[in-house]
Amino acid sequence: MTDNAPTSPRAVPPRPQVNRWIPAIAVMMSAVMEVLDTSVVNVSLPHIAGSLSATVDEATWVLTSYIVANAIILPISGWLASYFGRRRLLMVVVTGFTLSSVLCGLAPSLPWLIFLRIMQGTTGGGLQPLSQAVLLEGFPVEERGKAMAVWGMGIVAAPILGPTVGGWLTENYSWRWVFYINLPVGLVSLVMIYLFVYDPPYLRRISRRVDFWGLGLLVLGIGALQIMLDKGQEEDWFASHFIAVLAVLALVGTTAFVIREFRTREPIVDFRLLRYRTFSAGVFLGGVLGFVLYGSLILLPLFMQELLGFPAQTAGFWSSPRGVGTMVFMPLTGYLLGRRWDARLLLAIGLATAAFAFFSYSHLTLEADAHSFLWPQLVQGAGMSLVFIPLTTIAMDPIPLQSMGYATSIFSLIRNIGSSIGISFVTTELERRSQMHQARLVDAISLYSPAVRENLGKAAGGTQQRIGLLYGQVVRQASLMSFLDLFFVLGVLFLVAIPVVLVMRQPQHHRAAEAVH
Repeated sequence: MTDNAPTSPRAVPPRPQVNRWIPAIAVMMSAVMEVLDTSVVNVSLPHIAGSLSATVDEATWVLTSYIVANAIILPISGWLASYFGRRRLLMVVVTGFTLSSVLCGLAPSLPWLIFLRIMQGTTGGGLQPLSQAVLLEGFPVEERGKAMAVWGMGIVAAPILGPTVGGWLTENYSWRWVFYINLPVGLVSLVMIYLFVYDPPYLRRISRRVDFWGLGLLVLGIGALQIMLDKGQEEDWFASHFIAVLAVLALVGTTAFVIREFRTREPIVDFRLLRYRTFSAGVFLGGVLGFVLYGSLILLPLFMQELLGFPAQTAGFWSSPRGVGTMVFMPLTGYLLGRRWDARLLLAIGLATAAFAFFSYSHLTLEADAHSFLWPQLVQGAGMSLVFIPLTTIAMDPIPLQSMGYATSIFSLIRNIGSSIGISFVTTELERRSQMHQARLVDAISLYSPAVRENLGKAAGGTQQRIGLLYGQVVRQASLMSFLDLFFVLGVLFLVAIPVVLVMRQPQHHRAAEAVH
């Protein structure tokens, strides 16, 4: 694989005289709104279940339906933009997302809410890659780092702050307001897109036919994969016939889809862009980033609630310093890229910094208080900002402007799949490693041990009560050890990913600047 990019900066196509930050803000608002909805509903599930006379397990389909619909649309958003026009598509999806959000808030029953969440995920799925493509095309190459810094502040911070926002709205108002808050943001974004966003001259309708076979295989493969990842732990993975069937459908569907897209003349997902080795390496790192970020989004709140006894709203609040760290350091990262710092160096430093934060989490104890999470989270937020902006800037650098929409779609898809795998991995391993550590601790405990007898002697109640208290301590210690193991694994993943940075090439505007000097 090679990066056959020209050696001089690409010129931004002429557009109507509008400050480039205005359309950037227009598309960013809708994208942040959509990303927020991936996590803001999580803490409201018990309230939704109670309000709609359903169990919490049944209510989880509110999350699954959105994730599946979102994942199916992500990879084809670039093709949809070339088929219908990006501006027109943006207006349709923002309108659809805003309207379906309001209808979700008005849903009278769980089946209706699940159906409307499918509509919300379908219309919102393209907002991330479309907004990213608008920013990458709308700014000169040397200013992309600054643009990605502003975009990334919302995209990375939104899923981190989502549980806090969702918890506050649910506790103080109603779970329905989790959806209603999208209305003003969506309306403002829609008006701004109509007034200030324009299709670039090179964006033409390049396809006159629809690859229905490709679309069908995409729906089959990605849909089955996402449902399998979301429901796997709940169904005990391959002990369930349902999960086994989904696994086969996902394997057959995705494999056939990729083969189909490589063979057809007019693909809906242009996998040929992976021939650029910098882009393919960036896509891989994007998947790792999604895996670690969303895996940690599950671990920290659970640690606070299950082991330290924090209320849900408190756990959400003390999980937010990561978002604060990200938002504080994003502008600094954009500034350093603008000052010609090597983006690959910043990316490597970011991965190492975030890994250090996870290693810090792996030393937490049952005596930890809320402030014990503050500095590691700020460090993680700083590391994530150093990862996200350089990664996007480097990965997209060799991509021709006319293919940018296809590239951002692939990038977003793999990050989304990485996120789903990360969530499934930590929830599964958390339970399995807890059972493993519990078995080892029980085997190591002898009622005839002097230390154990002393511990039992200090406890109040009868012998059975004392043994019950001892077993409770064993369960908590086993759970703690499983959390610490997973924090360590996430840190190692970031360290192992650092050598992949060496595969990537330095962004061309740096080389061009050096040539001028």
